[in-house]
Amino acid sequence: MAQTPAPSACLQGVIRDSEGKPAVQVLVRLQRSDSSENFQAQTDSAGKYAFPRVPDGVYRLSAIKDGQSAGEIPSLFLKPGEAKNLDFTMRLQPGTQAASASSPQFFDEPQFTVAGVTDTTNLGGHGPDTVVRTRDSLAKETVSMGDPAQPPAVDAERGTRLRKAADRQPEDFQANHQMGAWLLANGSPGDAIRFLERAAAKDPANYDNALDLARANAHAGNYSEAKNQVTKLLATKDDADLHHLLADVDEKLGDSLDAVRHYQRAAELAPTESHLFDWGANLLLHHAPEPAIQVFSKANHLFPSSTRVLLGLGAAAFAQGAYDQAVRYISRASDLNPGDPAPYQFLGKIVQAQNTPSDELIEKLHRFLTLLPRRADANYYYALGLWKLTRTASGGHSNAAEVESLLQTAIQIDPKCAPAALQLGIVHSDHGQYPEAIANFRKALAADSHLEEAHFRLAQAYRETGDSDKAKQELQLYTQLTKESEQKQERERHEIKQFVYTLRDSPQAQ
Repeated sequence: MAQTPAPSACLQGVIRDSEGKPAVQVLVRLQRSDSSENFQAQTDSAGKYAFPRVPDGVYRLSAIKDGQSAGEIPSLFLKPGEAKNLDFTMRLQPGTQAASASSPQFFDEPQFTVAGVTDTTNLGGHGPDTVVRTRDSLAKETVSMGDPAQPPAVDAERGTRLRKAADRQPEDFQANHQMGAWLLANGSPGDAIRFLERAAAKDPANYDNALDLARANAHAGNYSEAKNQVTKLLATKDDADLHHLLADVDEKLGDSLDAVRHYQRAAELAPTESHLFDWGANLLLHHAPEPAIQVFSKANHLFPSSTRVLLGLGAAAFAQGAYDQAVRYISRASDLNPGDPAPYQFLGKIVQAQNTPSDELIEKLHRFLTLLPRRADANYYYALGLWKLTRTASGGHSNAAEVESLLQTAIQIDPKCAPAALQLGIVHSDHGQYPEAIANFRKALAADSHLEEAHFRLAQAYRETGDSDKAKQELQLYTQLTKESEQKQERERHEIKQFVYTLRDSPQAQ
């Protein structure tokens, strides 16, 4: 009997340019990964494209504008009979810049008010402990993307000349200011303070030197001094960068309520990507996901090509409990620059927290592996996603061999990849291969002795092999580490106050 052909799949969506507008007359090409077969379509006046009937399989989707590549998705799954909707934003071509990124035209009044702060130790989190940990981890990762990296030393010969000039003319304002500014720009704020203070003694009213001195003190950890200096400058000039600097300082001093208000004022005066991102990240850090979504949505409207803004939206959606929405935002971030590991690492944290990951999440993790096959985390995250996605009703797994191979590759790439060794031990345990499981749990603990689950799983494996003494020892270690971990989390939540806020007619996130 002839075999019935698999039903065709359907793919459609909207392609937008870097300003969020429909991209018209873009050539869209769908190339099968296992053959030379390809399909083509073109976007209409609304930026829409459609492939109404294509065979199931794995494809590469690419967008071409004016003969140049404008973006691609290298790994796209289409199942038999599936109707998939996929929107994405074209990346900017070299030498271009979105108009909205350089000159934001408006700032809407926020639909929320932060009224105060409260202790979070009694609030805890909603959902399982793994979800709460992931929420906090994603928030911290988002905030870390706003920290400016220390720049490498530039033009060391110029620095030597400036230092000689400042030493030769210790009373000269210009010589000291230039030396201090050079040190500050090259990541030596502590050294910069001496020269900037010399310059301030000669010309206390010089705004640029006073601002550099405040920044140097802030970056050197002299927060009280920096706050006094910025406050004096704000009395003479209501400037966005001053409010942003004061917000950073207030946050370091624990004045979170003042900090969020200064972040807001900075964004009102100059709604740049950086000011909006830092405001949203601060709200997210202080357990205010709904206001954070409002701010990140505003930023995404103005700066649709910002990866970190979309990651912030994803982290805020996850904190709100909207897990599928979180995956969609982060997936959009991965589409902006498919070779950037950051979005996949966010998705990896989510797959660790979810019992049953979505097809879209697994698809993006597969793309991570396709693009960066020699990264241990790419192999581990995709293996973990497959393991969870294909869990059968009887508790078995349909692709255990592939999962095991991916995990072994991860460990081969990075022998200290403790999560991969832990998961490989779980795979062996599920198959009753306890000696192999024990070896992998011990390998995981050799890489990270504080991995709580590895101790617990190792205790179970020892019990299965009849070694009750070792099982008891591992359970004791597990109990001790769990208690220490809970105490650490409680201390961290106590240090980070939760915002008390009210919403009014909150607009839906994009």
